[in-house]
Amino acid sequence: MKKCIIFIFISILFWSCSNKESKVENVERAFYYWKGNSYFDNELERSVNKLKVKKIYYKLFEVDYNEAMGNFPYQKNSPSEYTFRDLDSVNVVPTVFIRNEIFQYNSEKSLDKLADNIVFLIDKYHKYSNYNEDKIIFEYSEIQIDCDWTKSTKDKYFYLLKKIKELSKKQVSCTLRLYPYKYPDIMGVPPVDKAMLMCYNLIKPLTNKNKNSILDLDELRSYLDKRRSYPVHLDIALPVFYWTQWYQNDRFRGLLNINSADFKTFTHEVKPMWYEVTKDTTYNYENYFQIGDQIKCEEVDSKKLTEAISIIKKNVELDKNTTISLFHLDESTFKKYSNEEVSSFYSSFSK
Repeated sequence: MKKCIIFIFISILFWSCSNKESKVENVERAFYYWKGNSYFDNELERSVNKLKVKKIYYKLFEVDYNEAMGNFPYQKNSPSEYTFRDLDSVNVVPTVFIRNEIFQYNSEKSLDKLADNIVFLIDKYHKYSNYNEDKIIFEYSEIQIDCDWTKSTKDKYFYLLKKIKELSKKQVSCTLRLYPYKYPDIMGVPPVDKAMLMCYNLIKPLTNKNKNSILDLDELRSYLDKRRSYPVHLDIALPVFYWTQWYQNDRFRGLLNINSADFKTFTHEVKPMWYEVTKDTTYNYENYFQIGDQIKCEEVDSKKLTEAISIIKKNVELDKNTTISLFHLDESTFKKYSNEEVSSFYSSFSK
């Protein structure tokens, strides 16, 4: 009888521990800004301030490689002295996207130069010269690097991260996809101060026509299948964007930044996420849809995001102070969600 009681007690203890959710005491509210310009309109500024967002991961540029130029920056986003002026006490994290393919062309020597160039460009963008006087556009204490590294490129990528930290004298964070999170023994652990766990884009957009490539809960569960801790502090990124895949004669035409409400007047739904064009229509003077065209609209509603947050809280060990960032800051975000809904995506982590 005594052994039975002990067994029951241990079982209850194990069950309660395994079902414990991470509760974040201090949620730092953040957004990614990934657009190709540096302009925040007044409505967007009001939304950011009302939500008490305190951090913006601001993409400054991307890095690619070609034989003629070597490593080069592109899609540069140059903020002005007015960009962050009307945002309330927002910390800016300059963010740089690096294509994983560049590492096959780089030695440690060329990566030294790349790290130096990245740090130089970030420093250049955070201030501007006015009558021979440097004025600060934004202060920063952290640099984030976004790269989908692989097993074969991790050594060179990790070397680059170390060099950026050494040269910048700043905190360095990086993005972390779910595969390297689940398999650190295969993918390694990046030498950074913290990592942003990206809980979206789990499926390649064109590979499975019946699943939502932005956020599929079954796919999320397959990576977050048990409670894990990670050797580096984790923050969390969630999707609040949408896109539409456009097909003509069963051939993919492109990704469009429109949602189901934008095309409901000239389509009808044929199955979940899929719509068929019912009349020839020119949309926004840019896209000409023909009768019979197929449109797959991938959106993430509030209910699905709330479920995803529950899965994350149950299976990811989070610190008491954690940044929750939404991707990405755009007018369309507030067309899809109310301010109250967006606020709940943050606050759910502390409940």
